Amino acid sequence: MSLTADFHCGKNNQEHRTDGITSKKLIVRRGQPFQIALQLHSNEHMIDHNNIVFTVETGPKPSEAYGSKVLFKLSSINPKQWSGQVISSTGTRLVLSLYSPANAKIGRYNLNVLSPSGRQYTQFSLGEFILLFNPWCPEDEVFLNSDEQRQEYVMNEDGIVYNGESRQIEGRHWFFGQFEEEVVDICLQILDKNLKFLKDPAKDIICRNDPVYISRVVTAMVNSADDKGVLTGKWSQPYSGGEYPWTWNGSVPILQKWYKGHNRPVRYGQCWVFAAVACTVLRCLGIPARVVTNFNSAHDSNANLILDQEIDESGRLCGGESVWNFHVWLEGWMARNDLKSGYDGWQVLDPTPQEKSEGIYCCGPAPVKAIKEGAVEMKYDVPFIFAEVNADIVIWICSRDGTKKKAAVKTKHVGQFISTKKCGSNDREDITNEYKFPEGSERERIIFNEAQMRNNLELPQEEKLQVQMKGDDSISYGSDIRAQVNITNNSSQSMVCKLQLNAQILQYTGLAVKQIMALCVDEVTVQANDVATVPFDVPFSELGHDLKNHRMIKMIAVATDKRSSENALAIKDISVTNPHVVVKVLGEPILNRELKAEISFHNPLPVTLYKCIFTIEGVGLISGWEQISQGEIKPNHVFAINIRFTPTKVGLRKLSVDFDCDRMMDVKGFQNIHVKNI
Repeated sequence: MSLTADFHCGKNNQEHRTDGITSKKLIVRRGQPFQIALQLHSNEHMIDHNNIVFTVETGPKPSEAYGSKVLFKLSSINPKQWSGQVISSTGTRLVLSLYSPANAKIGRYNLNVLSPSGRQYTQFSLGEFILLFNPWCPEDEVFLNSDEQRQEYVMNEDGIVYNGESRQIEGRHWFFGQFEEEVVDICLQILDKNLKFLKDPAKDIICRNDPVYISRVVTAMVNSADDKGVLTGKWSQPYSGGEYPWTWNGSVPILQKWYKGHNRPVRYGQCWVFAAVACTVLRCLGIPARVVTNFNSAHDSNANLILDQEIDESGRLCGGESVWNFHVWLEGWMARNDLKSGYDGWQVLDPTPQEKSEGIYCCGPAPVKAIKEGAVEMKYDVPFIFAEVNADIVIWICSRDGTKKKAAVKTKHVGQFISTKKCGSNDREDITNEYKFPEGSERERIIFNEAQMRNNLELPQEEKLQVQMKGDDSISYGSDIRAQVNITNNSSQSMVCKLQLNAQILQYTGLAVKQIMALCVDEVTVQANDVATVPFDVPFSELGHDLKNHRMIKMIAVATDKRSSENALAIKDISVTNPHVVVKVLGEPILNRELKAEISFHNPLPVTLYKCIFTIEGVGLISGWEQISQGEIKPNHVFAINIRFTPTKVGLRKLSVDFDCDRMMDVKGFQNIHVKNI
């Protein structure tokens, strides 16, 4: 006698919205029934559905005591436990509806049936299935009561990650690919490689019904700071032995490389890569997730809500805590039954390894509402994230004799234009008001004080000597910087000032990469109650070779009154806008029919570009990625090339191109392609 099962993978997966992953194996969501059919291959026996017992087992050592093994008989559906009922029976064929509770542990399961044989039971292994979170189920802790939002934050494989700087926000297209081949298996292996599972598998499995626990594990495992996680972070040259972080355009190649490389961390990632990969994992597991960018993001290492930045008398950054041009994390949607009521909903999760949380490099989940309210006692890591969007900046001028003078206090600079992709469109949505009350408002300052982490700050008194810097906030790649310094004398006597100008290229993390200008004007006379103007230029030829993937230039001017030694400063950040790769589709996109596209790039510089590489990706269009090497592109020359590829998936697809050379990196271009099946 033998017993086999038909899991109706195609039908079940479609009903559970997992058919985008596969129709070859059963992948269902908890809190929702699914049907299977049992077939008895015997003419002498019948299936006694009143007496057979089903078991579902997950984890390496399934145990009833730990809840990783459950036995149940067929009767009726009970939404609070594993259960099943008969749909139809012919004696040798049994059609069943099985049900997992909305708080079942997610993961890989084995389904068995125990059939009575005399005084004993014979066990038949029916097969394996995967159980995921269910944001469509009202009883599930990840339930999201909006079909439009579920479509965006669970089902959408395409996204936009925002970067740049607060006055020049740029969107980076990203393919999450949570339904691509192998990704669900990779995500389950990520759970099985986390430190808690390796230490005590049974205890880890117990917690796999909890999205708070799972999301915390994911933020720890996406980085490799203290485990065999997915990505190694690196924020400076050289990037030998790996990929430049900005060459990645999607999560799938990263996850596949980690999986096929026997869990060796993939080199290299930075904040947007960590966040986007974690977003893929959460969406794949069924937790609604979105990527969020915080512009002017503070890294408050001593948790006092004050960032001290030091500048020497020549206008050069010389120390202090950093403010990142942008920092990217993600949010996951879930209930917080571990907290008092009112903190369900979006939770901040940050897989970028910055500070340890409970001994490992992970961050969150932290309720967005708790961050806005300054409820720093709430789990997890609310104080650190609160500082990222609220810290005040104190700027000090450091003299050669070791003394420091408070030159400025910025209370409105940190935490600007907090951005995510708008639900259902490619527009940017500003969600700053979800994180904080309006800057400078009474409510915002009250919340800041209630957090009980603020030092008393005395704002500098209005000085007789003041400095301002005027000029463009951004320049296109290849353009010179043209600006001017205005020195204001608010006293009744004339001043003779020494003016020192300094320009440095910055990483997006706020760290100086290279000084590109140091200018000293020994004497600038400013009449009483008057303004003196000093114009200056920085030719692109002096900064272009060192820019590469860095897009920010910090200009600092320090003026010193020679008679009183009083000094004042002005700071201006200038962003550099990259050119773009142009992608044009030539022909009608048809499934399994060869298609051509033209890729072109105009060199805007008066010098030749060398070591030019175009990296082309497109899931469902190109297998993996392709690279085209072009030895050089002449000054002001347009390079164009046609490529051929065959679409293998229907629907909206994206052909993405990344261009790198000796002078610039992370130059992007893309084209949406709607593939038809005729």
